[in-house]
Amino acid sequence: MPKFFLDSAPGELVLLTGEDGRHIARSLRMRPGEPLTLCDGKGTDFESVVDAVDGDNVTVRVLRSLPCAAEPSLRAALYQSLPKLDKFDSVVQKAVELGVTRIVPVLSMRCVSRPDAKSLRKKLERWNKIAAEAAKQCGRGILPQVAPVLPFAQAVREAREAGGAGIFFYEGGGTPLSSLVNGETRQASLFIGPEGGFDPSEVALARENGLVPATLGPRILRTETAPVAALAAVMLLSGNL
Repeated sequence: MPKFFLDSAPGELVLLTGEDGRHIARSLRMRPGEPLTLCDGKGTDFESVVDAVDGDNVTVRVLRSLPCAAEPSLRAALYQSLPKLDKFDSVVQKAVELGVTRIVPVLSMRCVSRPDAKSLRKKLERWNKIAAEAAKQCGRGILPQVAPVLPFAQAVREAREAGGAGIFFYEGGGTPLSSLVNGETRQASLFIGPEGGFDPSEVALARENGLVPATLGPRILRTETAPVAALAAVMLLSGNL
């Protein structure tokens, strides 16, 4: 069923214009009486039907509200070191599909990709658009945000202050993930390194700030594969998959 995000909770009738209105009227060719879902972006869905179509303006009638079943009980923040090329695009898309709450690009010591400020602004805009499209496609109840790039040290401090399970996935081994995440876990910060992995000084800094090293198994995963595996694992262990 098509899903559209709103800026706030709707009333009985909602007028959709612009891109959403055009998509309903022209691409989906929806007619009065056909069902769709509206979402306030805060975890509540609104079962609705098309009430009227006037050009690219679509009036929607709200029938009832209910909590979004697609939102996990675990709030997972992904701290992903910047990879080369456009790999981050795929990371954003897959992370949103798997239930991530927030994505933070991280500039760590071994990152090969080091875009300038102008390039980063454009990338951030594209990443948030990818996140929004993925959230609509998979029926999320929120629009996960891609935050501005943080240096590794600042990202570690932010994760420490957030509380919950702070985990960095390290090819050098670590604590079994099953002992760090369970059905009671409600907050997790997950760190993924770049193509060259974390520098030993970064591992030491992460430990000093209470983050726990963990492993995703005996195989070394690519930087764009590791976040998918990590999120799938923590969602399974927390009872959300």
